This record gives sequence, structure tokens and C-alpha cells, in this order.
Amino acid sequence: MGKRILTGIQPSGILHIGNYFGAMKASIELQEQNPGNTFLFIADLHSLTVNPKPDDLRMRVERLALDFLACGLDPEKTAFFRQSDINGVCELTWILNTITSLGLLERAHSYKDKVAKGFVPNNGLFSYPVLMAADILIYKSQLVPVGKDQKQHLEITRDIAIKFNQMYNKEVFTIPDPIISESVAVIPGTDGQKMSKSYNNTIELFGEEKAIRKKIMSIPTDSTPMEDPKDPDKCNIFALYKLFSSEQQIEEMAARYRAGNFGYGHAKQALFEAYMDFFAPMRKRREELLKDPAYIQEVLRKGAEKANEAAAQTLDEVRRTVGLR
Repeated sequence: MGKRILTGIQPSGILHIGNYFGAMKASIELQEQNPGNTFLFIADLHSLTVNPKPDDLRMRVERLALDFLACGLDPEKTAFFRQSDINGVCELTWILNTITSLGLLERAHSYKDKVAKGFVPNNGLFSYPVLMAADILIYKSQLVPVGKDQKQHLEITRDIAIKFNQMYNKEVFTIPDPIISESVAVIPGTDGQKMSKSYNNTIELFGEEKAIRKKIMSIPTDSTPMEDPKDPDKCNIFALYKLFSSEQQIEEMAARYRAGNFGYGHAKQALFEAYMDFFAPMRKRREELLKDPAYIQEVLRKGAEKANEAAAQTLDEVRRTVGLR
């Protein structure tokens, strides 16, 4: 069995193709590299820092679980669970809080960025990195995939783990290493900016077919006449098309752009068809899963069972180390 890999995903709303190509796809592929020792949790406790409505939070958690399973997550290879179903993660957070300096948390970029943007912070947001450390350390995770924006939080986790081990002169915690993909491309939105719900430029992962077609057909373009050649590398439609297509299809599409007599309407239609073809098996799987909601809950229950087994061993060791046992 390989090294233990841990990933957490926040239930922040309806997923779009930027979420899929930016994080979901890589998370699902990890299970093939490391079957049986990959943990993936839905970070519902983390999402409380923005005080979501209870019904909204429950809906987002269920929808996220549904979408991950539809996209190919295999619960036989990945322990898939809710963060809040793990006994002890909040207790470990408190214990880690007692050895974490304020200065370490005050240096967190994400906290400072939110305050600079006028966000009214709460203590949960301020101590977010400590809960993240507990999430990672309680399973003795060895590898943690993180984006560049989360790299500092993993460094804080490492600092906390090292300090704890040194303070009690015992190697209780495994020191995790990051998996940082330098090649993750910024997924363009329908307006050419980074795809983001805050920009209202997303294409939903499992949206209604008519709505998806309308969204794609409304992508803004320049006024180059249909008969004129066009540069595919300067076209946002082409940038999106490449996400769903093979090398041969990409080359053929680029040739059509450069040959002329190929309008943006044709390109949008090709993008729509490529999108539908790519996600067709996942959409079919999702429809099947919707008919059996009990299965999704059972997957999360079994995942939590496995995660709790690992967490309990770590927490027992921590309690004895600090004198609570």
C-alpha cells in the first residue's frame, strides 16, 4: 500500500467545469495511483466560516457527494466522507490551538486577503489553518494535494506538527508533504477571465442541456467575418474546446479556424457537442444515482467508518501524550 493521500473539498455551491478540470479530475485520478489509501472529505465544518443557511449547506454536501460519484469516484478505492462525521477532529483542533502561536495565524495570506477586501472575519476564519492541520494530521496523512493558494496552510500544518512532536519529544504526527501541480491551467470562463461563480462566467458541470447550449452560444466574440481566417489561440471558444477534445480533434479545429469560412457560430456548436460528448457517461451515471439517494449516504457512512478508525488511533495517542489519558 502506498503513502496515505488526503484531499478536502468545500461544498460551496453548484459545480462548474472549472471545478472539474481544476480539482475534481485530479482528486479522482489519485485513487488509481493509490487505491485503498486515499481519503477525500467534504469540508462542511470549514464552510461554516461564512455562516451558510442550514438547508443550503445540507443540499450542497449531498450535491457534492452526488457529483463526485457521478464523475467516477470509486468508494472501494477512496474513503469518501463528511468532515463533520469524524469523531475527534474538533477535539484535536482545540489541542493544536493550544500550541499554535497567534503570529503564525496572523501571517496567513488567505486571512489577510479577506480582511483587506472588507470581509468581517470571525474566529473560525482566523483559526481555519488549525482545523485544516487537524484534518491532515488526524489520519497521519503523508501527501496532500494543494493549490498554490493553499500551500502556506500546509506549511502551517507542518510547523504545528513539528512543534508538537518537539514539545513532547515524541513522533506523534507524520509530517505531510504537499503535492503541488505546477501545470494546472487556469480554466477560462465564458468571458475569458478565470472561471468563477463570482464572475458569473461559469458553465455548469451538470446543467440542463438547453441552459448549457444557451450559455455557450452567448459567449462573446469579435467581429471577424465568417469567411476570414481566424487565430484559434486568441479565441476563448477554442480554449474551452481544448478541454474536452483529443489532440487530433484540436488540430482539426485549429485548421478550420485558419482556413476561413468557419464562423464563431460553428465553433460554439462544436464546443457544445464536445461538452455533451465528454460528460455524457457522467450525466448518465448521475441520473442513476439520483434514483438511489440511500446509496450516497451509505458511501459517506462507510467512508467515515474507515476514516474514524484511523482518527481514533491518532487521537488516543495525542490524548495520552498531552496527559488527557
